[in-house]
Amino acid sequence: MLYYFFDWLKNDLHVPGAGVFQYISFRAAFAIVLSLFISLIIGKSVIKMLQKKQIGETIRDLGLEGQIQKKGTPTMGGIIIIASILIPVLLLTKLDNIYILLMIFTTLWLGFIGFSDDYIKVFKKNKEGLSGKKKLLGQLILGLVVGLIMCIHPDVVIKEKSTVERQYVETNEVFQFDNVNRTTTAFTNSPAEHSTKTTIPFVKNNEFDYAWLTNWIGDSSGIVGMIVYIAIIIFIIAAVSNGANLTDGLDGLAVGTAAVIAIGIAVLAYVSGNSIFADYLNIMYIPNIGELVVFIAALIGACIGFYWWNCFPAQVFMGDTGSLTLGGIIAVSCIIIRKELLLPILCGLYLVESLSVIIQVSYFKYTKKKYGEGRRIFLMTPIHHHYQKKGLHEAKIVQRFIVIGIMLAVLTVVTLKVR
Repeated sequence: MLYYFFDWLKNDLHVPGAGVFQYISFRAAFAIVLSLFISLIIGKSVIKMLQKKQIGETIRDLGLEGQIQKKGTPTMGGIIIIASILIPVLLLTKLDNIYILLMIFTTLWLGFIGFSDDYIKVFKKNKEGLSGKKKLLGQLILGLVVGLIMCIHPDVVIKEKSTVERQYVETNEVFQFDNVNRTTTAFTNSPAEHSTKTTIPFVKNNEFDYAWLTNWIGDSSGIVGMIVYIAIIIFIIAAVSNGANLTDGLDGLAVGTAAVIAIGIAVLAYVSGNSIFADYLNIMYIPNIGELVVFIAALIGACIGFYWWNCFPAQVFMGDTGSLTLGGIIAVSCIIIRKELLLPILCGLYLVESLSVIIQVSYFKYTKKKYGEGRRIFLMTPIHHHYQKKGLHEAKIVQRFIVIGIMLAVLTVVTLKVR
């Protein structure tokens, strides 16, 4: 809304300085500050409201240090994160941008699913919450929407340089900002096209086209390829959102790691939507994707603001309202900037958390069938609880996980150049 207001001031009234809202960097910085401010201001009121209504976390006694003290801590705090994201986004972004609309839908849809799960747990006194099948159905619907939009919407296109332009970049490694005309022309002369291409790490000319998986079919490859692509998107959304949900087990862990991941995504989105950086890094240029940087900036501010209330000892928990939403936003944003194959690196912590559970459950079932008694590899899963069992304080575990997350985010960005 403010974007259009300042656009009117600039173009119709010629107000000096109004053009600053045209810059993505300015609006992104503003979004971080505004979302942080909102989460700090409304956070206290929301926590008091949740306490008044006695919307507290039900804690199962798992023998973990400090666990009993957390009983009754307000949950469903994810609404603070959602509000802190959406308000700046509605104020500062171009609302006719398909990528922004898709991210708003993702936030509201997964926020609704997570809220439903928390509502059942808190008000219906059902510790199981929303069934796994219903959660998966919700993620499937989101994946279907995202996949169809990526495949058929006219504004979802990419631009790639010709082979000649690629060779120019490979033989001229010096990055010059004053060489704007050449870099812009490289993409301007390239046709915008619908594509199922994505970026793969550590590979020269690093694009992989999902269509290659079905080209052997022949005439039906287009439809089958779309189905395969959508199926992969559904898997990615389910895996990342559930991974974020599993990570939400210690004070500040899920929101702290999400903030670090979001910073990495913001960098990837910015270089993908800037023709100069895309030219230098020799990656595909995605028109209009730069607007996503403002959305991710709001996410970063919201996460940092919520961390204020959620760090040890937590005054509020995000619940599934927050964790499913954060995971879904991360997954969908990586999909639309075509960097989803970087997720195992960028979201390496989510991957390890999920694998620890899968390994533990699988090994327990295997040994129970073979030896008559189930055995465990970890003291407890997800793996952050394993370190708790080993005697590490949860604040130290969270800090070390965030440090690891920073290292993974840096490595993810570096993959664009190291290949």
